[in-house]
Amino acid sequence: MTLSLSTRTSGGFTVLSAAGAIDVHTAPRLREEATELLSNGAPRLVVDLTDVDFLDSSALGALVGIHKEVVGLSGPLRVVCSKQKLLRIFEITRLDEVLAISASVAEAVA
Repeated sequence: MTLSLSTRTSGGFTVLSAAGAIDVHTAPRLREEATELLSNGAPRLVVDLTDVDFLDSSALGALVGIHKEVVGLSGPLRVVCSKQKLLRIFEITRLDEVLAISASVAEAVA
């Protein structure tokens, strides 16, 4: 499985967009990219999962780790996810109660 990552800014947030699959093999790349962005002074972070087709527990662990890093920097973390099958994973694990999940980047940065 492959994962592509890209970054941009929107509404004062750094947006880290992922496309493909986030699994045991690719989750570390997501975490490393987010950590690098945070260490370069971007504590207002959006992780955009709009183009992610699959995520597993490693992806959830990476998102929780990113959340902890952002909170440690007193910045907000927003996650963008609109696919019902992925949203269901956040609901089952109750991470929807921990992470601020929005349906779009525009909504996340508003």
